[in-house]
Amino acid sequence: MSASKDRVIELNKGYVCPDKIRIFNQIGIDLVIGKREGPYIYDLDGKKLIDIHINGGTYNLGHRHPEIIKTMKEALEMPIDIGNHHFPSLLRGQVAEMLVTLCPGDMKYCVFASGGSEAVDIAVKSARHATQRRKIVSIDNGYHGRTGLSGAVGNTKNAAFFLSDTPDDSVTVPFNDVFAMKGALSKEDIAAVILETIPATLGFPLPENGYLAEVKSICEQTGTLFIADEVQTGLSRSGKIWAIEKFGVVPDIIVSAKGLSGGMYPIAAAILNEKAGSWLLEDGFAHVSTFGGSEIGCHIAKKVLEIISRPETLDHVNRVSKYLADSLEKLQEKYSHLIEVRQCGLIAGLKFEGEIGAVTMSKALYDNGVWAMFSGYDLSVLQFKPYLFTDEVLVDELMDKLEKSIVQCTS
Repeated sequence: MSASKDRVIELNKGYVCPDKIRIFNQIGIDLVIGKREGPYIYDLDGKKLIDIHINGGTYNLGHRHPEIIKTMKEALEMPIDIGNHHFPSLLRGQVAEMLVTLCPGDMKYCVFASGGSEAVDIAVKSARHATQRRKIVSIDNGYHGRTGLSGAVGNTKNAAFFLSDTPDDSVTVPFNDVFAMKGALSKEDIAAVILETIPATLGFPLPENGYLAEVKSICEQTGTLFIADEVQTGLSRSGKIWAIEKFGVVPDIIVSAKGLSGGMYPIAAAILNEKAGSWLLEDGFAHVSTFGGSEIGCHIAKKVLEIISRPETLDHVNRVSKYLADSLEKLQEKYSHLIEVRQCGLIAGLKFEGEIGAVTMSKALYDNGVWAMFSGYDLSVLQFKPYLFTDEVLVDELMDKLEKSIVQCTS
């Protein structure tokens, strides 16, 4: 990349995302990503940052993981391209089999998409067809994407902005409120409950003991399907392949995206049990996606699934997660500004004092060489998501930079 930083900002401010640039500039962040490698990104001006935002889990394996780069080069040498979604594909079949096998319970089918929002759309459509009901229950300020159906569940502010919300078909309840969930499902007219296992944009609040299991039980009693949105929490970030497994719950549908791409080629999927996928036997043309399950993407996704399911990968995540938890606990004991640590594996939300405490922390960390994003629906919570191969040395470096940033924000 030879363009100057000012020129890149000028182009994007003029043609791509002017208001987003304005917002980050108000915070004091003018990041333009150039080189990237492993846990690091580099601003075009040369500034080196540890990336613990990882774009919501897209860089689960880090930036430009060597095995993924090698696999992509292999794909480009193969006599394949995106492929044709109408016809059978060996690569699509292999990845679908791997995903179904790696899921808990009795999953049956895999429908591919090009991104998480599209995969959520597929999940919602599948649940509606299977139950012949329209309504979807999600949590207050949940986030499941920004396309038509995905944007109309959870926090619908942005859907309403485009006049695309569907208030008659969407119901929201507070997270961790079993009583409210029972009430919402009591009329037995709900097609599905969709939940992020640990809601990312809400600041990663952890499910209370028994909450997810109780929701699944209510779903079973009322003929409602359970959709686990694992776009940000899946693919071994929790120490299990799917975070929902940590809570002993078997969903009817699992949605995966972001990290499935290896950070190199877009691919996403909705994994369905037999009931949810019944439409595939009735009308094979009911849903089509030109780029969903592209053959190059599938070749990469195969390698991703192989890497994240290795016993040594899961052992590493669980070991480093414990080290991270101990390190964060020590920091919390030392500084009252860090109010709460919400952690499950390498999924963490750090709650700070003040309504925008995480925004000021994000800026301080940026100044100190760390890129961490604040939670969109709770600006007091910082998303703290190191990549899977984080080691104790990197954790120590992150703790040093986090402590320095806390001191700056409280002095």
